[in-house]
Amino acid sequence: MSQNIRPLDGITVISLEHAIAAPFCTRQLADMGARVIKVERPKVGDFARGYDERVRGMASHFVWTNRSKESLALDLKHPEAQKALHALLKTADVLVQNLAPGAAARMGLSFDDLQVQYPQLIVCDISGYGEGGPYETKKAYDLLIQSESGFLSVTGSPDEPAKAGCSMSDIAAGMYAYSGILNAILLRGKTGRGSRVDVSMLESTVEWMSFPLYYAFEGAPPPPRAGAAHATIFPYGPFPVGDGNTIMLGLQNEREWVIFCEKLMAQPALAKDADFDSNPKRVKNRERLRALIVDRFSQMTIEEVTERLEQAQIANARVNDMKAVWAHPQLAARQRWTQVDSPVGKLPALLPPGTNSAFDAQMTAIPELGEHTLKILGEIGLSAEQISVLKQAGAI
Repeated sequence: MSQNIRPLDGITVISLEHAIAAPFCTRQLADMGARVIKVERPKVGDFARGYDERVRGMASHFVWTNRSKESLALDLKHPEAQKALHALLKTADVLVQNLAPGAAARMGLSFDDLQVQYPQLIVCDISGYGEGGPYETKKAYDLLIQSESGFLSVTGSPDEPAKAGCSMSDIAAGMYAYSGILNAILLRGKTGRGSRVDVSMLESTVEWMSFPLYYAFEGAPPPPRAGAAHATIFPYGPFPVGDGNTIMLGLQNEREWVIFCEKLMAQPALAKDADFDSNPKRVKNRERLRALIVDRFSQMTIEEVTERLEQAQIANARVNDMKAVWAHPQLAARQRWTQVDSPVGKLPALLPPGTNSAFDAQMTAIPELGEHTLKILGEIGLSAEQISVLKQAGAI
């Protein structure tokens, strides 16, 4: 029987974090068993706490990225608060920060400074553009990086670009920070020393843009903006059906095209039509082919279209809204939802993707601002009197 030993049990992470990229990174470390101490400004906290009030008064972004953490309210501009932070760093494994460019270094928290005092410490710096270069100090938010990385240029309709509906540049940076920290932990096991992980939102997003970049290699035209349809494969995208619903259809090769013409279109000869007998031709003549498909699908319901596509083994999907995703039958069948505690009661939470057979993810409460301050300061040896002095000074 598993004792539920998690891979990051015993790892302590101190995070000077706000918004999304760093909190998303550290939440995943917490999922894997790490103790994550989230350092927040007293009375204000992570500004993502105030983005909205959609989750029984709590912010949707904050609920998503901050479970299983401890909140330490600490004003790092106060000298005594700095001492408390260093007492934590003395035994910590990882420091994560996504403060404004240069802010951590000005507080003596650069990797070079910290390595001298804490050679075992791994430092992960997350920023918009990375250290060095003309954009080093430029302000960066998710939408701005989506724009700067070229993502917006290939996303949207032919008439207008569109941003992603989620914080994809923050997510990209958070994922590379997470994997980079895991690599650094493995490396420390071999060398005995910590290292620096430098993650930029721009580089993380540009890595995800590599298909359009190579498609536009050496000045070739980039993929056109095609709405929800695939820019370079057709038919691949949304099509309306007769009952008012929409089916997302995905054909990947010529074998599937022949089957589609036979089983769905009831026009076997269409597969050999000189305007449609290869993917480049179908892309070139997509408007005429789309009209034929829409006309055919208008005679069927979403259930009928889905059933025929499944029988033909052609990839397809429903175009779900958020309500439908909450109730998705596949997620329910695989028991992917659990509950976590929070200041507003129990909330549903999706289990982390990539389930491991040997352990369960750590899924504990979303913290109230400063909820663990007294406990953590006591752990590092501060007396009740010292804590009282910090409180009176507004440092906690």
